Amino acid sequence: MKTLKLSDSLPVISGYHAHVYFDKTTLEQARNLCQAAGRCFPISVGRIHQKPIGPHPDWSCQLAFKPELFGQLVPWLAFNRQGLVIFIHPDTGNDLGDHSERAIWMGEIKKLDLSKFE
Repeated sequence: MKTLKLSDSLPVISGYHAHVYFDKTTLEQARNLCQAAGRCFPISVGRIHQKPIGPHPDWSCQLAFKPELFGQLVPWLAFNRQGLVIFIHPDTGNDLGDHSERAIWMGEIKKLDLSKFE
């Protein structure tokens, strides 16, 4: 039996990003969700990208937030996403690890283009 090696310490997490994925049929739903999140929480709401950008395979909007909001914002997104896919990752400075091993998905897990970080 293989022993799982766990780290005694966490890297410094400077923040989190929640990427709300959508398409032309869910554009307004995503816009409403992102705007509501911006009204309810002290976060940075990014642009509504109507094309894949960076490693993301779908249209998306980024919500950037401080670590201390994780326990409030993430459950709020879970209860209000109404079927939208949301990809959440920490910002530790290790983009590859943050977008793969340390990621959290709500809804369908999408394949990211991780070559952007290699």
